[in-house]
Amino acid sequence: MQTNVTSRDGSTVIVLQGRFDFNSHREFRDAVERALKEAAPEIKVDLADVDYLDSSALGMLLMLRDKAKGAGKSVVLAAARGAVKQVIEIANFGKLFVLA
Repeated sequence: MQTNVTSRDGSTVIVLQGRFDFNSHREFRDAVERALKEAAPEIKVDLADVDYLDSSALGMLLMLRDKAKGAGKSVVLAAARGAVKQVIEIANFGKLFVLA
């Protein structure tokens, strides 16, 4: 998986590409740390280019949510599509995150 952290429209955006699974944990953790250092009050996770997501990825998103909450930031999951969107919906993440 590839990650990129940018600022857009007053949010810090973590852009993910490829397979989001256990093998991505180090890259994702580094992206989270960079995003938490930014001043923006919102962290947006752009899932538009993620083609696979598993239960360990869901766990990493929960870890991001907890760390962001501790830093006074909110998390938005954006642009999920196809199978990735299905997994997020089945896991009831709409109750835990803002979905955009």
